[in-house]
Amino acid sequence: MSSTDIETSEVTKWDPVLTERVMTLLKPFLKGWHRSEVRGLETFPAGGALVVANHSGGLFPMDVPVFASGFYDEFGYDRPVYTLSHDMLMVGPTGAFFKKTGFIPANHRNADEALRSGGVVVVFPGGDYDVYRPSLSANKIDFDGRTGYVRAALNAGVPIVPTVGIGGQESQLFLTRGTDVAKALGPIARMFRAKIVPVSFGFPFGLSVVLPVNVPLPAKITMKALEPIHIVEEFGEDPDIDEVDAHVRRVMQRALDELAKERRLPVLG
Repeated sequence: MSSTDIETSEVTKWDPVLTERVMTLLKPFLKGWHRSEVRGLETFPAGGALVVANHSGGLFPMDVPVFASGFYDEFGYDRPVYTLSHDMLMVGPTGAFFKKTGFIPANHRNADEALRSGGVVVVFPGGDYDVYRPSLSANKIDFDGRTGYVRAALNAGVPIVPTVGIGGQESQLFLTRGTDVAKALGPIARMFRAKIVPVSFGFPFGLSVVLPVNVPLPAKITMKALEPIHIVEEFGEDPDIDEVDAHVRRVMQRALDELAKERRLPVLG
């Protein structure tokens, strides 16, 4: 376990009052700049649930605020949305803020506690590999072979809610994840634990290799929560993890393809 593993519960740090204030401030931006839309919440299960989603937007992914805003509009602030996040988000002066608004360090203990408490936990299995995928692969579900989310849902006895988002990868032109660049940097990349050095093109600086940071374009972002998957009911008491993962990705890919067919123009949607 890492040094950020919980000693006192991270789950209890969630502050519904602060979260509501933050969502209220963000909503005009989400609705105005990104014309955000969240679909499918009418079939969202009660109790704990693991939301498994593709990740989009590079350095400024809007998946979490878009989904959380839609979820809280539908269900209110009695039911927290937690997001499994990188340890780096939890340090420094902003760490306490993120914890109070539902971000928790990504480890099995935190996920299990949050799910068993009845919370909704959002996980992006693809992580950085997914969020920096090239724009030519914008509508492809690819978790880079990571399947730990299946075990997390099984351990907590909660359903998986596959969720797909489209539009975030149109906030700028993502050219490459830069895995070869990271390898070429050798010890420098290892010092920052970086396996990718993304290369993108955007406004106002044009070409960016991590830096300079471009402003996200006003791409329309649509997210859709799909029918819940109850693993034991559908795959038995001792399911094949890879089989469940393949099913989840297949369902997500089909839904993402359907959303892609609706879009007429990049960015505008």
